Amino acid sequence: MQLKIKILLLLLVSIATSCNNTYTKKEIKEVEPTNKQDAINLQHFYHLYKEINIDGDSMAIVHIYSEAPDYEYTIEPKEGYTCVDDVARAIVMLSEYYKVADDQPTILRQIKMMVRFILHMQNENGYFNNFIWNDLTINTTYKTTVAELNWWSLRALWAMETALPLVSEDINFSNKIKAASLKLVTNLKTDLGGIEMKEETVSTFTFPTWLPQKYAADQAAVLVIGLLPYQKRTGDAEAKKLIDRTAKGIMLMQKGDATHYPFGAFLSWQNLWHAWGNNQAYALLMVGQQFNNQDYIDSGLKEVDNFYPYLLKNGFAEAFWMEKKGDTFVETKRNEFPQIAYGIRPMVWATEEAFAITHNNKYTDLSKELKSWFFKNNVAKVNMYDTTTGRGYDGIISDEAINKNAGSESTLESLMTMLKTQ
Repeated sequence: MQLKIKILLLLLVSIATSCNNTYTKKEIKEVEPTNKQDAINLQHFYHLYKEINIDGDSMAIVHIYSEAPDYEYTIEPKEGYTCVDDVARAIVMLSEYYKVADDQPTILRQIKMMVRFILHMQNENGYFNNFIWNDLTINTTYKTTVAELNWWSLRALWAMETALPLVSEDINFSNKIKAASLKLVTNLKTDLGGIEMKEETVSTFTFPTWLPQKYAADQAAVLVIGLLPYQKRTGDAEAKKLIDRTAKGIMLMQKGDATHYPFGAFLSWQNLWHAWGNNQAYALLMVGQQFNNQDYIDSGLKEVDNFYPYLLKNGFAEAFWMEKKGDTFVETKRNEFPQIAYGIRPMVWATEEAFAITHNNKYTDLSKELKSWFFKNNVAKVNMYDTTTGRGYDGIISDEAINKNAGSESTLESLMTMLKTQ
C-alpha cells in the first residue's frame, strides 16, 4: 500500500478508535430534530473556536481535538493543536450559516478572523503549511503540514474563495485574499496543468495520471470545488482548462453502472474507495452547471442514483478495495468501521446538488435518508450528532459503540450537513 494511503488511514483510525472514549448505545442520549433550524446548534463549535494574536495580528482558529467526557482540548504531539484543514472547514460552514444567521455582522467578523489565520499559514512557496503548535509557531516539517500540493492547500483555496464574496466591501482584505488565491492557483496551473493526460494500468485497473498525487480523485474534487469560484470570478482560461482536465480525470475513476458493481462509485485513489472526503460527485455536478456540460452532470448523477442507494441498502463502509476480473469489478477487502460524519456529508451535498439541478423530489428523499445516519439510522442505532450541544461525535467503531469525542472535523462536517439540507 502506498505511503499516502497508509498515513491517511492510520490517522483516521487513530482519531476514531480512542478506547478511553468509547460509549455503548445505552449510554447515549438521543434527540432528533423536528426541522432544519432545530438541528443547527453552534454551541460546541464556539467551544472549539478561539481568537488568538500572532505577532500583533488578530486571527481565529478551531481546536482540532475535544475529548469526552469533559470535552477538553488535546494536542497531537507530532502535529499541533489547530490546522488549516479544519479552519478552512469552519469558514465553509460559517459561510453557509451566514445565509440563515440572525446576527450576520458577528458571523462575518468570525469568518474574516479565520481567513486571517489561513492567510498567515501561506508559505513563501505559495502552498500552505497545515499545523501550528501551542506556542503559535508554524509546524513546517511534519508530513501532514508541509507546504505542498495536498489537502490543506486545496481546502485553503476552497475556504478563501467561499469567503471572498462575503467580504467584498473590505477592499484591502479582499485584495489580500485575491493575492493569496492567485499565488496558489499559479502553482496549481504550473504543477498540474502541464502533466501529460495519459492513462496507466495498475493491478488490472486503468487510471488517469494527471490528478493530484497522480491518482488522487478525492483531492482532485477539492481542487475543482475551490477553482470553480476562482475561475468564475477571474475568467482565467488556464484555470478553466485545469478544471476541465481534472474533471475528466475524476470521471475515469468512476467504475460500474446502474446494474454492475460498484454502481458508479468514484474510486478515491487507485483501486481504493473510501467514504471520507468523497466529494467527486458533488464536484462534477458543480462543474457541469458552471460549464454547461451535461457529461459531467450525468457522471455525478450516476453515483448519486446508483451507489448511494446501494450503500443505504447494504450498509455503509469506511473503505473497500477492488480488482477487475474480466469485464467485472469485485471487492477484495472491506473496512466497515470507523464510519464518520466526513463520510456522510459529501453524499448529502451531492444529493442536494442533484435536486438543485433536476428539481426531482427523489433527491430530497435520498438526502433525508442519508442525513438520517446522524439520527439513529446507522448500524449502532445512535445519534451521531447531538442537537442539544452541537457536538458531532468522532465515529461509529462497531455496531454497539461509538467514539464520543467531538473534534472539529466531526462537528463541522455534521453542521455542514445540517445547513445544506432542505
